[in-house]
Amino acid sequence: MTALAVALAGGALAGLWYGLPVRHVEVVGNRFVGDARVAQLAGARRDSGWLFYEEWSAGGLKRSPWIREAKVTKTWPDRLRIEVRERVPAVRLERDGRVVVADWDGTVLPGAPKVGPVIRGWGPDRTREAMEAARLLSRFNVEAVEYSPSGLTVKTRDATIWSGSLVSLRKYGASVTMFQAKRISIYPWGVSVQE
Repeated sequence: MTALAVALAGGALAGLWYGLPVRHVEVVGNRFVGDARVAQLAGARRDSGWLFYEEWSAGGLKRSPWIREAKVTKTWPDRLRIEVRERVPAVRLERDGRVVVADWDGTVLPGAPKVGPVIRGWGPDRTREAMEAARLLSRFNVEAVEYSPSGLTVKTRDATIWSGSLVSLRKYGASVTMFQAKRISIYPWGVSVQE
């Protein structure tokens, strides 16, 4: 009797697997990672058992540096919808003579187009501060941010802006709009402009 029960249960599971396959996979929100790759990372294979698709199947999405967030929704009887929010190439990080592209959160994005300002420096690592400075002054088309123990130097097409700290840059950064094509130094007590 037990062998018969096992055989029937196995037959029922196989029937559900093949009787309710995934027939439609919809991918939305992606711009950099193709639909087929997103579906592959999500473990969403057509003709696999829809009923048996679970969250652990989408583990590849969590491991991909390109995917910031993902949500997979199952819709009866045969549809999977994969919604992704991708990371976006934002800065070029120069490290040990090589350049990698990263999102604003610092996640390196393999194969990304070389876009955004170059972040480089020496001394104690101030990459996060330099990235924040680039983001803070992004309206000025930042080309590069260089950090050193003495501060951050932001280079735009029209100006060079130096600040000893990110705190001062945040405090006085808005005032640089009135000073184009200048060398600007931002101190804790104010702004100095040189021709």
